[in-house]
Amino acid sequence: MPPATCARYNRGMKEGPDELLRVHACPALHDATLVLAFSGWMDGGEVSTGTVRRLVRLLGAEPVAEIDADPFYLLNFPGSMEVAALFRPALKIEAGLVASLDMPAAVFSCHESANLLLFLGREPNLRWQAFADCILAFAHRARVRQVLFVGSFGGAVPHTREPRLYVTCSEARLQSEMERYGLRRTGYEGPGSFASYLLTRAAAASLEMASLAAEIPSYLQGRNPVCIEAVTRRLAQILRLPLELAELRAESTEWEAEVSRVVAGDRELARTVRRLEQAYDEELLRQADEGGP
Repeated sequence: MPPATCARYNRGMKEGPDELLRVHACPALHDATLVLAFSGWMDGGEVSTGTVRRLVRLLGAEPVAEIDADPFYLLNFPGSMEVAALFRPALKIEAGLVASLDMPAAVFSCHESANLLLFLGREPNLRWQAFADCILAFAHRARVRQVLFVGSFGGAVPHTREPRLYVTCSEARLQSEMERYGLRRTGYEGPGSFASYLLTRAAAASLEMASLAAEIPSYLQGRNPVCIEAVTRRLAQILRLPLELAELRAESTEWEAEVSRVVAGDRELARTVRRLEQAYDEELLRQADEGGP
């Protein structure tokens, strides 16, 4: 069942999912899947948002609902300009006129024939409980059974190897099912994500949830097409989606070649990559000897 109410807005202006959710169309789904992406935390290499944004485009998914973003995000934060820049909306001015201002948005899109909802938003700065209430309320309304989050974390994988994918589940019985897709069980202790908070709420909302995280090279910054492709392929397997990924494969090949060219020109970085490759390959050999995945 959906939560009875969202947490009260700090000035008493809004309350409840009915006030914070703007539903344009209620899709006719049954036992559907909701795939979540959040920018910010766990979106290194744009693996979270890049994967779901591409799925929206490949499937032609249409927006059906959104969460009122205003109560959930900080647009400024006291401190240096470098710190404040992390919170302020991106602005583009051309020839003295404002061309765009990228305000936070939290949008659900739907592809009915695939029985699929796709969510894109920024991880909320405030009121996690209320934001989760809104997601769970719409999931209930749209008859969602399964929720999948996709994201990433920086690790010791080289860019020349397939990224390792890890999974965290809302309940133990889901682990063996996810392991069939080559996903490793997560082991972690440290700062938590909003997706992890949602995992703790899933069972009470009668939902199954899994969080998929790709290990990306910690020595790289910016968009990582190889990891986006790896996560997209795994999602296509899990969701049984017949996706055409030739364009993404070509982008990944070009990106890997360019990164390798830059690495080759930096002796210290090249040595680091070789060490990571050796450790990665030795782990694969150990797993093969032990009969692991």
